[in-house]
Amino acid sequence: MFLASCAGFDSLAPQGGTLLASQVRTANEYAPDRGNAPFNGMYTKLGAPVSVYGGGSNGRPDDFGFIMIAFSGDLEAADIVTANSGYNWFSTCGTLTSRNGDYANPYIRYAAPYNEIAAANEIISTYDAGSSDKETIYKLAQAHAIRAFSYLNLAPYFQFRYETSSDLPCVPIVTEKTVNFTENPRASLAQIYDLILSDLNFAIENLDGYVRTDKSRIDRQTAYGLRARANLYMGKWAEAASDAAAAAEGYTPAGMEEVSRPSFYNLNEHNWIWGYDMTTDVALTNPYATASAWIRSFSGDGYSAGTQVYSCINNLLYDKIPDSDVRKGWWVDENLDSPLLDKISWNGVSGRDISTLEIENVKLPFLPYTNVKFGMNTVGGTNNDEDWPFMRVEEMILIQAEGYVRSGQRDLGRQILEDFIRAYRDPSYTADASGRSLEDEIWFQRRVELWGEGFSNPDTRRLGKPLVRFHDVSTSNFPAAFRFNMPADDGWWLMRFSTAETNTNLAIVNNTEGTRPVQDQYPELRDGVTD
Repeated sequence: MFLASCAGFDSLAPQGGTLLASQVRTANEYAPDRGNAPFNGMYTKLGAPVSVYGGGSNGRPDDFGFIMIAFSGDLEAADIVTANSGYNWFSTCGTLTSRNGDYANPYIRYAAPYNEIAAANEIISTYDAGSSDKETIYKLAQAHAIRAFSYLNLAPYFQFRYETSSDLPCVPIVTEKTVNFTENPRASLAQIYDLILSDLNFAIENLDGYVRTDKSRIDRQTAYGLRARANLYMGKWAEAASDAAAAAEGYTPAGMEEVSRPSFYNLNEHNWIWGYDMTTDVALTNPYATASAWIRSFSGDGYSAGTQVYSCINNLLYDKIPDSDVRKGWWVDENLDSPLLDKISWNGVSGRDISTLEIENVKLPFLPYTNVKFGMNTVGGTNNDEDWPFMRVEEMILIQAEGYVRSGQRDLGRQILEDFIRAYRDPSYTADASGRSLEDEIWFQRRVELWGEGFSNPDTRRLGKPLVRFHDVSTSNFPAAFRFNMPADDGWWLMRFSTAETNTNLAIVNNTEGTRPVQDQYPELRDGVTD
């Protein structure tokens, strides 16, 4: 009976139930490899196509864990444009109807982090924090870091920025000590960040000496990077810069030649600090529920190319990128040209001809401003098993620049920014060439460098910026239903709790503020970057 039960460890789903700590201990004693399954599964579920609803024929194409959360957040912001099509499973994000508690999109974005929190809590409650065994302590430290990462993917969406709203309710806290799940009220934003910092402090202290097998695991520098994000979101600028420097140590950004071809798909890319290892076996549980099917423009079996639901850049942002910046090629222009296409081929076709290539039931022509930033293991491949970057050294460099500028060391922050861009993206760059404030210039660089990686929405929110998708309806590349702006303090920014959560946790008081945006509203709003 025990051996039979072990077979289920690989597909543990904490949502709706938990594995007893005694069961894990028994598995560790009698079948160590199988006993490790809950720990390994904690990582696998971060981006697997079985995050909430399950895989195979029962899975949803929009259900792929934290990668889906990143994609959804970006689609709610200003910089990614997708078609308003019946094939677009993420149209709720474009219209911001994702505030409906009965919809699957907000449910997945709430349930996936709490499933991961439950998995981390199992590890934390199972292993002895006083153990002298280093491997045990390393597992505990990684579980604490995963729990912090999960709350970092909830906090920015359920309450406004820390500097103005730290005492306001955010989301419920669930730890290994929580016993009352039906009467668990929302903790304040400050309490959430206190837990995040406590978990990351534990991880940093206890991952000293840990050497990971690959970049899919969290090591000490990754934990520093997560704490840098937390400090950035809290407005603790000097601390954010210091942690980002610690995370970046020993890593170098991708060079101009490296980003002059579609990339960002391999865990072993030297500029990645942490990423998701999308194995073929995991991807094939539902290849349509992957970043490759949705965000990459070169999949031979995905929604993006197959149904022309390409992820495109807002032309307001694209037009601000200098021609001398290598990153301008990360998207085709209005004429469907990009120099990155000269480095690849699809069915024997290369260059601009890839943009107009049409393959029945596989690929439709690119749209203006389609991204070619994200590459594939094989252009036109169908496995959709490309990896995903959760953290790159470039992000840490930009956190250093912002942290130093906002903490009063403006010259140092400017120098870090200019050194990075000149050496790796645009040799002719100067920080004041655009006429923006230095703070807005750093935000512009984040919006370009980290486009499509899940930072657009949290950044807009933490900086107190309005949502600005368009200036002129006649030149915007947003579909009409997605074309609107929204003030920074509009309560519609705040996610709603799913009906499933409010039905089971009776202490939840839902967010109700704001008004659903309507087409072409607030055309006068500006954000300081795309003005």
